[in-house]
Amino acid sequence: MSEEPAVIAAAKIDQRDSWKAMTIIGLGQGLMTFNVSALPISMSGIVGSFHVPPTAVGTVIVVHSLCVAAFVMLGAKLGQIYGSRTVFRVMSAVYAVSMVMTTFAPNIAVMLAAQAIAGVAAAAGVPTLVVLIANNYRGRQQGQALGLLGGITALAGMLAFFAAGALETLATWRYTFAILIPWSIGLAYFGRQLTPVDKVPGIKIDLLGVVLSASAIILISLGFNNLNYWGVLLARPAALFNLGGLSPAPVMILLGLVLGQGFFVWSQRRVASGKTPLLALQVIEGRQEQVTVLAMLIIVLLGKALTFLMPLYIEIIQGGSSFQTAVYLIPYQLSLFVAAVFIVRLYGTLSPQDIARYSFVIVAVGFVGLGVTFQNDWNNLAVIFFLIVIGIGQGSLATLLFNVLVTSSRKKFAGDVGSLRGTTNNLASALGTAIAGALMVGVLSLNVERSLIDHPTLPPELIKLVDLDTVTFISNDHLIDALKAIGTKPEHILESVRINAEARLQALRLSLFFLGGLAFMVIIPTRGLPKHIAGPEPSGHEETSESGDK
Repeated sequence: MSEEPAVIAAAKIDQRDSWKAMTIIGLGQGLMTFNVSALPISMSGIVGSFHVPPTAVGTVIVVHSLCVAAFVMLGAKLGQIYGSRTVFRVMSAVYAVSMVMTTFAPNIAVMLAAQAIAGVAAAAGVPTLVVLIANNYRGRQQGQALGLLGGITALAGMLAFFAAGALETLATWRYTFAILIPWSIGLAYFGRQLTPVDKVPGIKIDLLGVVLSASAIILISLGFNNLNYWGVLLARPAALFNLGGLSPAPVMILLGLVLGQGFFVWSQRRVASGKTPLLALQVIEGRQEQVTVLAMLIIVLLGKALTFLMPLYIEIIQGGSSFQTAVYLIPYQLSLFVAAVFIVRLYGTLSPQDIARYSFVIVAVGFVGLGVTFQNDWNNLAVIFFLIVIGIGQGSLATLLFNVLVTSSRKKFAGDVGSLRGTTNNLASALGTAIAGALMVGVLSLNVERSLIDHPTLPPELIKLVDLDTVTFISNDHLIDALKAIGTKPEHILESVRINAEARLQALRLSLFFLGGLAFMVIIPTRGLPKHIAGPEPSGHEETSESGDK
C-alpha cells in the first residue's frame, strides 16, 4: 500500500444507502459494550449474591477482556472462512447463551465461564462489524458509519451505568444481563437482513500464529494491568510470585514483546511461503498505516487514563460517589459521540493530517486545562468544560484514524483492520491505566516523602509508620479514621490531612500535565497521515456476491 490514497476521486462517492444495516451493526457493538460496562457497576450485587470478594468479580472482568484481546485476530479469520454475516449471527446466538448463563449463574465459577464465552464471541464480532460496514457503505456515509460505531460505545456505556445502577437498586443485578438475552436473540434473527459477504477461498487458520499472538497479548495486558499492584520493577507483597525479588509484571511485558516479535517473524515466513498469516501484514506495512496505529494507540491510551483519573478526583479528593462520577462524565461522553459522528463533515475542508493535528492540540489543551483547574474545592463548570474539550478531540480522532485505516486497505482486509483496531484498543486500555496509575503513585510517593523529611511538627514515630513503598490514594476521611485508631493527636491529624491533600492534588495535576504533553508530542508523527481523504474502493473493485453467507 502506498502512503497516499490510490483513488482520491472515490472520496467523493456519496451514495446514500439505507441505515437499516448500520442499526443492526450498531446494536451489535452496543450489546458487547453494555455487557462489559455493566459488570463493574453490578459488582456489589454480584459480591452479595455469591458471597465472594470484589477481586473475584474483577477476575471475571479481566478474563472477559483477555478473551476478546487474545482471539480477535482469530475472529477475523473465521469471518473470512465462514462469511461475516454468518459469524455475526452466530456470535449473537452465542452471546445469548452466555447472557442466559450470567443471568441464572448459581455461583461465581459459572459466571466466569459465561463471561469467557461472551469474550470469545466478542472477539469474533469485533472485526466482523468493520467488514459489514465496509460492505454496506461507501464514501462519506462509510465515514459516518465508522463514526457511529465508535460513538455507540460511549452511549452504550452510559446506558449500562444507569440501567445497571437502577436495576441493582430496585430489583437485582441479574435483570441487567437478562435484558441482553432478547437483545442478542434479536440480532441473531435480524442479522439475516445484512448484505451477504463473500467467503475467502483457501483460507486456513494459522494455529501457531494464534498461540503466539494470544500469548503475547495476554502477557502484555496482564503485565501492564498489574504493574502498580505487583511492582514496576521490584516485587511488592501483592505480587503472585517474584523472580529473585523482581516483579512478574515487567517480566510478563518483556516476554510478551518477545512473543509479539516472534508472531510477526512467523507471519512473514508464512507470506514468503505463500500461506495466509493470521494478520494480513499489508494493513501495517506502510508508514501511513503505522502512524495511524500509533496515533490510535495514543488517543485510546489518553482516554483510558482520563477515565482512570477522574474517579480519583471526584470520589477521593471531592468525596463524591460513583454515581456523581458517571453524571459528571456524561458531557464528556456526549461530546465524544457528537464529534465522532459529525467530524466527517470536515473531510471536504481539512485533510486527515490537519484534523489529526488540530484534534491532538485540542486534547492536549483539555488535559492541561484540567490540570490547572483541579483544586481541592470542586469547580463544576471549568472541569466539565475541559472534559468536553477532550471529548471533542478524542471523538474526532477515533473516527478519523479508524476511517484512514479502513480506507487505506483493500476491502478484503477489512476484517484484519477490525482485528488490528481491537488489539490496539485493548493494549492501549491496559497501557493507559498502567501509565496513569504509575504516575499517580510515583508522584504521590515523592510528594509525601518530600513533605515528611525533617518535618518540624510531626513526631518521628508517626512518620516511621508511613510505608513509602505502598503509598496509595486515600480519602481524608479514611486517613483521619486510620490516624485516630492509633491514637494520633488532633493537631498531627490536621497536618497529616493537609500533607495528604496537597500531595494528592499535585500528583493528579502532574499526571494530567504529562498526558497533555504526550498528546502534544503525537502531533509530530501525524505528518505521516494522508493529506487527502482516502475513500473506499470504487464499485467493481471487489464485487460482493450473494454466495458467501447464504
